Amino acid sequence: MATNDFPDPQLVSSEPVKSLPKLGLFTMFRLGLFQMGLGILSLLTLGVLNQVMISELKVPGTIAAGTIAMYQFVAPARIWFGQMSDSKPIRGYHRTGYIWSGMTLQAVCLFLAVQVVWKLGASAATGWTTQSTVWAALLALMFGLYGLCISASSTPFMALLVDITDEDQRSKVVGIVWSMLMIGIIIGAIVGQKMLTGLTPETLQPVVNRLFTIFPIAVIGLTFLATFGIEKKYSRYASRSQLAEREDQITLGRALKVLTASRQTGIFFAFLLVMTISLFLQQPVLEPYAREVFGMTIAESAGLNKYWGYGVLAGMGIGGFLVVPRLGKQRTAKMGCLLTSACFLLIIISGSTQTQVLLKSAVILFGLSSGVLTNSAVSLMLDLTAAETAGTFVGAWGLAQALSQASATLAGGVILDIGRQLFQQPFFAFSLVFACEALGMILAVILLARVNVQEFRTKSQTAIAAVLETELD
Repeated sequence: MATNDFPDPQLVSSEPVKSLPKLGLFTMFRLGLFQMGLGILSLLTLGVLNQVMISELKVPGTIAAGTIAMYQFVAPARIWFGQMSDSKPIRGYHRTGYIWSGMTLQAVCLFLAVQVVWKLGASAATGWTTQSTVWAALLALMFGLYGLCISASSTPFMALLVDITDEDQRSKVVGIVWSMLMIGIIIGAIVGQKMLTGLTPETLQPVVNRLFTIFPIAVIGLTFLATFGIEKKYSRYASRSQLAEREDQITLGRALKVLTASRQTGIFFAFLLVMTISLFLQQPVLEPYAREVFGMTIAESAGLNKYWGYGVLAGMGIGGFLVVPRLGKQRTAKMGCLLTSACFLLIIISGSTQTQVLLKSAVILFGLSSGVLTNSAVSLMLDLTAAETAGTFVGAWGLAQALSQASATLAGGVILDIGRQLFQQPFFAFSLVFACEALGMILAVILLARVNVQEFRTKSQTAIAAVLETELD
């Protein structure tokens, strides 16, 4: 079998398929409903549950952040789920069945995890005991299962975006779909703030239980509405991949060989790790920072997410429709990293003056810059994807992001605890976290300078074809 029997995967993935329709704006927004649901669930776990554990139930920051981070530490499963969606279609569809089943189980696991949180808080109320350790371990297990469900749904969804779009559409699709993610966070923050207003120790558990019941059920409905009929009408998978008729032979081992064919895969993987860690170290500490340094209530601090969401929403739209088409994906990502670094310094300055208006302004600017950064980075990520194993590549990028988010969530709690040991004032302990984020963004810029999309497209073509020739001949 000759190497030239394989069409150029990058050319295949970038040429529009004339027989299939392109996505319209309405369809892009409909797809965004899935991301809106993920935004709502993210707000519940990282905007509400983390501060309930840390500030209300007095669970140590390292334990609280570490158990929640488990949903990201199972991220290696993303590659497996991505490869499964490439090679094992459910009722003839590569992505839809995985998305639906994964989201349904995700909602169930999240509700069960909250019930374990109450047991952990009750056992740790009078001091840490062996029982507390058992409950903490069980909570970590629950969040691990929750993470597997996220992998089973979100990785095929990302692969679906590759399948149904052409390269010239991707920054717009990313801009709209990820903006909907922010809308979900904003909706969750607004509704959550109202439900949490006037909360007392006696009403904490029933109100939070209701929150974690209503929202997950709504998210399941959004998922079905977002993806029903999309794959059947728009997917270009069969026409792009020469393996479409040989799906049973795309094993995980072969898919990983395709994945590692270009050194650019590793470079971009490292960039995603550093960038995402630097972006999310604040995730478990921003709300406690607002409470302890600025004296905000639990409802007010949870409401900070809406300001961040406003900024990201604007940043995603500006990035996808204005900045990326003019500057390019890589230059826009560099600009986003530098602006985000500056925003972390502004958050520190706001704490030194304890000015809530300045904090909210800094959070909005942080959202704006991270929105621009996310749009350009995700668009670049989708370009660095081979059509034959789109699910596997997306799984790898998802792995990089998830591992770094997990590390960031845990590291944020650890750095905060270290800061509390080093400094007597909470402001300095929290500032240590934000300063680490600012420095990390500078390192991300250095790594981004080594990313070369053209090298991926040229050098990986021969390598990918050789792997496929060896394994499939």
